[in-house]
Amino acid sequence: MWWLFLNPKFMSNILIQNYQKVASSIPKDVTLVAVSKTKPKEDISVLYNEGQRVFGENRIEELVEKSQALPSDIEWHMIGHLQSKKVKKIAPFISLIHSIDSLKLLNEVNKEAKKNERIIDCLLQFHIAEEDSKYGFNEKEGTALLQSSEFKEMENIRIVGVMGMATFTENQDQIKTEFETLIQIREKIKELLPKATEISMGMSGDYTLAIQLGSTMVRIGSTIFGHRN
Repeated sequence: MWWLFLNPKFMSNILIQNYQKVASSIPKDVTLVAVSKTKPKEDISVLYNEGQRVFGENRIEELVEKSQALPSDIEWHMIGHLQSKKVKKIAPFISLIHSIDSLKLLNEVNKEAKKNERIIDCLLQFHIAEEDSKYGFNEKEGTALLQSSEFKEMENIRIVGVMGMATFTENQDQIKTEFETLIQIREKIKELLPKATEISMGMSGDYTLAIQLGSTMVRIGSTIFGHRN
């Protein structure tokens, strides 16, 4: 039976089954971001033909290459850590940046958006996990940014909500607590920006819980595409 895994049609069918199972489990008012990082353009095309239009990437070079090769109506989301010096590469086409974690980065996005005569939607990333490897603001830093004179002068970015990643753990109570922290932060952000309603939380291992708690956007990769090398 091993030879089936070398058959592109067989693998496409598995991908479609995975996608349909996930998509059917997500409410219509929740955005599914299919995390296609490291996966070939052919896999994205399979899901595109199934109706998926929102894809998430975390490597700039790969994101640019795929955006140039695939249909123009795809909404590309940058979900990984973003270096300021690389913003210019995605500014012409990016639909949403999930990972705004500094004023410096936000300034750069605003500058490059202006050059491209665009307004780029962004999420503020908050550090809600116990893991030090995660990026993001704390609540005080995020609200201070939104109240700063620098932010108020930015005309080419739009903060539409928040993003956060829970600790990689089997402890569901801990994940729930961390997600609830992000929800509380989103409510504080909405007091300053009433239209900042999005909350991007939940990945393959915890998206069901995230949706139950109020996530509006889930980032799902391995459950759809299979495990990465």
